[in-house]
Order: sequence, then structure tokens, then C-alpha cells
Amino acid sequence: MAVVAAAAGWLLRLRAAGAEGHWRRFPGAGLAQGFLHPAATVEDAAQRRQVAHFTFQPDPEPREYGQTQKMNLFQSVTSALDNSLAKDPTAVIFGEDVAFGGVFRCTVGLRDKYGKDRVFNTPLCEQGIVGFGIGIAVTGATAIAEIQFADYIFPAFDQIVNEAAKYRYRSGDLFNCGSLTIRSPWGCVGHGALYHSQSPEAFFAHCPGIKVVIPRSPFQAKGLLLSCIEDKNPCIFFEPKILYRAAAEEVPIEPYNIPLSQAEVIQEGSDVTLVAWGTQVHVIREVASMAKEKLGVSCEVIDLRTIIPWDVDTICKSVIKTGRLLISHEAPLTGGFASEISSTVQEECFLNLEAPISRVCGYDTPFPHIFEPFYIPDKWKCYDALRKMINY
Repeated sequence: MAVVAAAAGWLLRLRAAGAEGHWRRFPGAGLAQGFLHPAATVEDAAQRRQVAHFTFQPDPEPREYGQTQKMNLFQSVTSALDNSLAKDPTAVIFGEDVAFGGVFRCTVGLRDKYGKDRVFNTPLCEQGIVGFGIGIAVTGATAIAEIQFADYIFPAFDQIVNEAAKYRYRSGDLFNCGSLTIRSPWGCVGHGALYHSQSPEAFFAHCPGIKVVIPRSPFQAKGLLLSCIEDKNPCIFFEPKILYRAAAEEVPIEPYNIPLSQAEVIQEGSDVTLVAWGTQVHVIREVASMAKEKLGVSCEVIDLRTIIPWDVDTICKSVIKTGRLLISHEAPLTGGFASEISSTVQEECFLNLEAPISRVCGYDTPFPHIFEPFYIPDKWKCYDALRKMINY
């Protein structure tokens, strides 16, 4: 069986390589060396694997919050957590491997700085992590829990939906766990496959009592995370893990806040409204540039930022102006949060629409591994949908 498995694995690799380059046979090679190999060099293959489906576009350097420092996204998260622990003596951070810095290094150095009683590891039990966080928050302390990957948040689903989200309501506001924040790496990463690539925000959007936030950049991540930690409601903060190192920009060193439930109009336009969140914001920014260059179309680009409660007014105001709406996210199409936005806009702005609302999303399949480039809603899919809207 081992021989069969090895042969099957070799054939799969051979097949994958064959899709990439031309074949050649090494001269003078024996039976073991006489198999076909792709003509591309190892360096070329590595370069291809590292090409992302987006180009990160940093925001202008913020001036209103004092001294800044260039940070990538995971460093901006670390900075936010550092600020919170320094400001709030009741704040604690816990999760799998966070005492060691976390798998993405978001908590590196914090245990050494604040001690093992404030930054500590938990067992591998997501339900227990969130349940523990609820208990801490109910006492009045600030609980910052980490779920190592958003794909593994589902064992904690009952604690989040039936306990955290309902705690204030069921007690008539006698008790609450509003000081609970749950952080989790989210979205595609280029090689995460089924269990390290999911975008589960829509599951929680159906649940009153919690807030769900997704940033697009290091600057946004720090300000929004601090707002989540200080908010009086349980918050889920999803961090686009592909941006942890791919996104870098100037970020204030001191704490600052970005309001929750307020979408941001990144680019004003008059012909089409483009809406996204997280990594996908950078995709639609590129689409807006393509539309301007190739079609002469002016696009208004909006980062939703907060999934629930979402900013209906900003989206509808834009659609009333442009008459067209395209929404894009990595999660599957059916039941994705684009459906909720689309339905609301259709109800509120029906007479202003010049074309059907377009949703460009992931497919209704499990998240693939080698077929990820075909699964994600890249700029070409978004551009094609935009072009069809314009020609409707």
C-alpha cells in the first residue's frame, strides 16, 4: 500500500507540474531519472506560488494620532493588544499557543512583558476557550480570546450564539459578558485548503447580540481591534491571515479607535458601487482602477468593516447615487453576507437601480487546495461582472 500511495502521490505531483510548464526528458537518465519533469526552474515555480490574487494598497499615513511606525498586520494586532494590557489591568489574553507568541506571532513578547497570569495558553478546546472567556467577562474583567483559525470556531458556536450573544438579554441586563473579544485568523492564505481558509462571518451575522468585524489593513486592524476590546458587547474580530505579512503601512504607536458599524468610502465614484471587506477590498480597488482605465467607468469603493450591525445608510446612499451595486466576498455565494446586503438594498433602493445587483463570491463547494486560484473571486471575475452590469 505504501508503494501504491507513493506512486499515486508522484503522479499527482507530475500532473500538477504538467499544468504549469513544458515537459523535457533529461538526457542519459536511467529509469528512475527518465521521468518527465517541467521545464520551469525551481525559482520560477516558487515565484509562481507566491503570487497573490491581490495587490495590497496602503492608506495614506495617518497624522492625527501622533508618532507612527511601519507595521505589518500581525504587528499592528500585537500593538493593539499591548496597548490594551497596559491600559486595563483586568485584561487577559488566552488561547492555544498565545503564551509562545501564537502561530502567527500576534502575541509575541506579551507574556514576558505582562506575566503568565495575563497571557497564557489553554487546552485545545475552542468551546472551553470561549466559555472561559464568558466567565471572565461576566466578572467585569476584559477577556481577549484567540481561536487559532476561524475554521475551528465551530466547536465554540454554541457558547458564542447561545451564551455570549444572549447573556445580557436573558438576564434583563443584570449581567453581561460585553467585555469579551474573540480574535481569529480568517480567509484564504494561498495554501490553507479546507480547514485553514474559511470565511465564516455569515454564520454569526444571523445572531443578534454580537458584533463581527473584519479589517483590511494594519491601520484599520489596530483601531478596530481596540474598539472591539473596549465595546460593551461581545465582539468577534476576524483577521485576514494572508495580510499578516503581506500588508505593511504606517500605524500609530499610541492607542486610537475606529468606530464600529461605520463603513468607509475609500474611493468616491458615480457609476458603480463596489462593496467588500477584509482582503477582498484590495481586489475591488484594483477592479475600480481597471474599470476606469478600460471602460471609463467611475467606481465608488466601500469597505464595510463591520459585518453586524452593518452600515445600511452608507451603502444605500452610494447605490442611490450610482444605481449599480457589486458585492464581493471569499465565502460561498449561497447564504453569504452579500445576500443580506443585496436584499436590503433591493428593498430600500429598488427605484434607483439601473441593473441587477451582482454578487461575486466563492463557489458553493468546500474550500479547495490546488484549485484555490480558480475558487477565489479575483479581479477578473469582479471585472467581468462589472462589465455586464454596465452593459445591462
